[in-house]
Amino acid sequence: MRSYPKNSPHAAGRLLALTMISDGNVALSEIKAVYRSRILEHIGLDDGEFDAVLHELCNDLLATARHGTIHVDDTLIDAFLDEIAAPELRRNLLRTMWRLADADGWLADSEAVVLNRAAIRWGAESGFVTARATDQTCHKQARLSV
Repeated sequence: MRSYPKNSPHAAGRLLALTMISDGNVALSEIKAVYRSRILEHIGLDDGEFDAVLHELCNDLLATARHGTIHVDDTLIDAFLDEIAAPELRRNLLRTMWRLADADGWLADSEAVVLNRAAIRWGAESGFVTARATDQTCHKQARLSV
């Protein structure tokens, strides 16, 4: 499996692609959702580069298939997620990944696994939760303890 530099457009694009293919089907609604979100502009990939990242991911996964089955485990998902370290990029990607997973009106178990891994992996890192959200939680806890 290829690796990409931290916070690179290709690393971010691969997470979007993984979300799209994780249910075994790339729906037209997911493709439209990518373009509507304008995430490709944000991460610095053009259409052709994203298409290449999607195809590279598919080829890499096919190369690891055993007995005709592709298995994407938590270790591999975590390795992809670890290539994104910037908190703002993580938030933007996770938001878009949710939109992609929901674009076809159905959240597959495999999509939920990818989203859950991202929330766990990135949520455990400092800086992922905004200071504002932390402040709001502290104020709520202070009111409850009075």
